[in-house]
Amino acid sequence: MSARIDDADVRPAVRATGTSPSRSTSTSPNPGPSDSTSPSAIPAPRDPDGPPMLEVRGLDVVFGSGSQSVRVLRGVDVTVGTGRTVGLVGESGSGKSTLAKALVGTVRPSAGSIRIGGVDVRTLGRRDRAAMRRRVQMIPQDPYSSLDPRRTIGQALAEAVDPRHPDVRRHRDLIAEWLRVVRMPADAIDRYPHEFSGGQRQRIAIARGLLVRPEFVIADEITSALDVSVQAEILNLVARLRRELGLSMLFISHNLAVVRHVSDDVVVLYRGDVVEQGPTEQVYSDPQHPYTRSLLAAVPGAPGFSID
Repeated sequence: MSARIDDADVRPAVRATGTSPSRSTSTSPNPGPSDSTSPSAIPAPRDPDGPPMLEVRGLDVVFGSGSQSVRVLRGVDVTVGTGRTVGLVGESGSGKSTLAKALVGTVRPSAGSIRIGGVDVRTLGRRDRAAMRRRVQMIPQDPYSSLDPRRTIGQALAEAVDPRHPDVRRHRDLIAEWLRVVRMPADAIDRYPHEFSGGQRQRIAIARGLLVRPEFVIADEITSALDVSVQAEILNLVARLRRELGLSMLFISHNLAVVRHVSDDVVVLYRGDVVEQGPTEQVYSDPQHPYTRSLLAAVPGAPGFSID
């Protein structure tokens, strides 16, 4: 089903339902280590009364110039509370990945502000930007293309720990620990990307993103290229890790059913505009915008689902 909405339907609903989600954080503290997660894998807790992990306000992104310019993001507001996961959902071309790239600094906004942990990233100098890149990690959609086929998994993860002087022997215990956390065998350290399935490579990409203990994680369509059964395994893994590690995360997907599985709050993006946002169950049970309703209707098994 194609979710298409007239542009005239977009703006009125933003005023009605486009308020920022509550800044409340998870009511439970970071849990202790479980059978899957060891003490050294748990990041230091942040002050729950401090600023939200992510605050995006009035963000515009424009590509090109003059008559050839295209406004990809239009005054986007997004808040991710500390220890919470926000699902960012929308069809292809809605601006989801552009927002992710703006957050990690590979796309320059035309207007607006981005604050991570209370710090305005646009004011950072060169050295502070490098430090911020370690605090914010992106887990990619296609882990195979992000893994060097000539490097072992151990070498890839050692490079994440120390980009200048990667040393597998020095960091072997840490790498093995994180592979265990994502339920990969220890001997994966000495193997190459082509030796693993898509789901296994995605587990490795998750380990690589988390082993530097980032404060904020961006998961960009990490299940879209996987079979349904493997998607479920990865979603269960993400759900477990976000509980055990108290992760603050922006989870990007075009699939509302996927987002529901791992998110506390949902932001719906349509042609660069935030048209609806709020607590996950509220958005699912009582969607206010026609675009949100059309996305929900496109989920297989949902009332009104059709392949016509």
